[in-house]
Amino acid sequence: MGKANNVPNHLGNVEHADRVYCVLLWSTVTHPTLYDLIWDEHVVDAERDGTCLLYVDRHIVHEVDSPQAFNGLRRAGLRVRAPEKTLLVVDHNVPTSRRAEPNPDPESAAQIAYFAENAKLFGLEYYDELDRRQGICHVVGPEQGFTLPGTMIVCGDSHTSTHGAFGALAYGIGTSEVEHVLATQTLIQTKSKNMRAVVDGKLPPNVTAKDMILTIIGEIGAAGATGYALEFAGEAIRALSMEGRMTVCNMSVEAGARTSIIAPDEKTYEFLKDRPKAPKGEAWQEALRYWETLRSDEAAQFDREVRLNASDLPPLVTWGT
Repeated sequence: MGKANNVPNHLGNVEHADRVYCVLLWSTVTHPTLYDLIWDEHVVDAERDGTCLLYVDRHIVHEVDSPQAFNGLRRAGLRVRAPEKTLLVVDHNVPTSRRAEPNPDPESAAQIAYFAENAKLFGLEYYDELDRRQGICHVVGPEQGFTLPGTMIVCGDSHTSTHGAFGALAYGIGTSEVEHVLATQTLIQTKSKNMRAVVDGKLPPNVTAKDMILTIIGEIGAAGATGYALEFAGEAIRALSMEGRMTVCNMSVEAGARTSIIAPDEKTYEFLKDRPKAPKGEAWQEALRYWETLRSDEAAQFDREVRLNASDLPPLVTWGT
């Protein structure tokens, strides 16, 4: 597509004038939330009904939701659009121990073998079951510095929202969407409404990040965040470790949220600094300058807001699963 002259560079390429108008509409929020900011930066195209084409910065792929996607690429004779922005991690079918021995589940072994075959065929970086970097895909991204603030990250797993702990816009996607991202490096989405959960004060002894998110879910209901992008804020959220923030964002999908996010801060930067795939040198300094702008405007209006006092939160358990 040809680039329209009046579209800001960060919005990408747009072909038709009526779509230019729609794209620019997404950038006219006077007091944007953090979700608004990152969304606007990734809009490539938009229709008048609100359907948008978003650019994807990072695609993490596991072996369960990808066989049909790779098969679709093969049948169509397509290549992976951005191999350098795609990371394959064997995840769901890997035994916890004795990995050097044959996989005891034939179906799992076949799925892993096809995954490895596709990694080689399409020239993609792949962490197999014996790679020391292998792990849960939502953890591998942050460990490697593949997850960065302000990026849009997708993976074929509902708990991809975990990456929101680093100030990223992260979506769990389906198999057909995995194929679409592999082929085009874009994702079709409709913008969500904004919700904020603010937890102020200090957590009591023996109360953890999991208790915090379970209390929030109990407050708004198991479907209370359906149709929303959920931002977590407040003193108690900022006091959490990065691992605690990952727990909160991971479980936001249990309240129906499409995605969740926490503004990056010094803890985020300290966690990511010197990670293998994180920016280095001047690129790191440039990234920091951008990351420090990733905040909801003080006057931002949220469609729904819930506030809790951390000192009132009890320790909780779940059961029945």
